[in-house]
Amino acid sequence: MIRLALACLMLWLCGPARADELRPFYLELRETRAGQWDVLWKAPVLGGVAASGRPLLPAQCRLAMNPPQLVGGALVASGTARCARTLAGTRVGVAGLAPGSPDGLVRIAPLGRPVQAAQLRADAPTIVVAARATRWQVAQTYAVIGVEHILGGIDHLLFVVALVLLLRRGWPVVAAATAFTIAHSITLAGTTLGLFGLPQAPVEAVIALSIVFLAVEIVKAQPDQPRLSERLPWVVAFLFGLLHGFGFAGALREVGLPQGEVPVALLAFNIGVEAGQLLIIAAAAGLLAIVRRLAPAMLKPAIMASAYAIGSIASYWLIDRL
Repeated sequence: MIRLALACLMLWLCGPARADELRPFYLELRETRAGQWDVLWKAPVLGGVAASGRPLLPAQCRLAMNPPQLVGGALVASGTARCARTLAGTRVGVAGLAPGSPDGLVRIAPLGRPVQAAQLRADAPTIVVAARATRWQVAQTYAVIGVEHILGGIDHLLFVVALVLLLRRGWPVVAAATAFTIAHSITLAGTTLGLFGLPQAPVEAVIALSIVFLAVEIVKAQPDQPRLSERLPWVVAFLFGLLHGFGFAGALREVGLPQGEVPVALLAFNIGVEAGQLLIIAAAAGLLAIVRRLAPAMLKPAIMASAYAIGSIASYWLIDRL
């Protein structure tokens, strides 16, 4: 029964793995003159959003949208809206979302006032436009997106788990996680700000390769003959962290950043990623501690089985992404 469950889990994980492509729906309203708004609507073809969702504005607004175009797996449409009064206090969002549709974002840029950004869901598809938006709203939205990305991004999650399984002890894990954080923060910020970048496809392949590398290191580890990843774990974590940062940047690029609040959104997203990463480390380390205390004889077999499972899944991803 356990083997069957593991097999089902691996089949599920080995599906088309593009953890960095969030592909949310995105609605942007930018006021160009008093009462006149440019409207941008992006809806992923996956999840039924493209077929069912559409921008929703208050009754006082007259919305005119151009025919949508297929761009990178999403339908993108632009248009204009003329509103008789301010949007403050009214509801704006998306109508007709099918149950189970992926989450999305709405960005509202009133003339001469701070940008507002909020996350929308199928069960909460609208927001009330605030009279005065704060940076805290942007920070809160992008921090939640960061947490959801690291927890839902299976490849990044498995890398962090493999790091814990390899090092096992407290301080080496902390040092490696810190190096990983610093590294992916550098490439995430640099790519998002347009300072440098790499194509997404090879980045995803190398991310899968990094997980395979850690799985092999776990299997080949010998207590009396520490390998490079055990002697200098922070160096290995830093180098691979640079690559994972490009992956995080790809996810953030899919979401989009609110102009005028890019530093806040970038910092909040990174903080959210780190919070999710700490949750993963705490859960993996706690599980190891429980096994070590209650069934010490099972510790090594459990780690080996996990390493082979992680390595097999990552190998499939590597082949799939090449």
